[in-house]
Amino acid sequence: MARTRILLADDHAAMHDEVRALLNGDYEIVGAVQNGKTLVEAAQELKPDLIISDISMPVMTGFEAAAKIRELGLAPKLIFLTVQSGPAYVRKARGLGAEGYVLKVYTHEQLAAAVSAVLSGKSYISPQLKASGRD
Repeated sequence: MARTRILLADDHAAMHDEVRALLNGDYEIVGAVQNGKTLVEAAQELKPDLIISDISMPVMTGFEAAAKIRELGLAPKLIFLTVQSGPAYVRKARGLGAEGYVLKVYTHEQLAAAVSAVLSGKSYISPQLKASGRD
C-alpha cells in the first residue's frame, strides 16, 4: 500500500526539517514550501493526501492558501501547525475545513498523533487549547 503523501508549508526551513524528522519514516513528504502562494501551486501539482501548514507565512497566509485550495476543488486533509493559540484562529481553521490544529511548541509531543487521528477521519486540536476553553 502506498504511503500517505504529505505537503509541508512553513516559512522556516528548520520547521520543515523538524517535521520531516518526525514523520518521514511513516509517511512520504512530497514537498516543502515557504509561503502560501507556493503552497497552492504545490497542492495542485503534487495532490497530497495531507497538508501541514503554518498560518503566518509571507505572500499568502496559510488560511488564504487553504481557502484557495478548497476553491480549486482540492480536498486534502489539513492540519495547521502554528504558534497562534487564540480561539478566533481555531474557529477560522475549522471553518476552512481543517481537521487538525497543533501548537508548534508541542510539535514533538503531538504532531504524529494529530496526523494519525486526522488520517483516521477524526479531528485533533492541541489539548492545551481545549483545556483552556479556547476550543
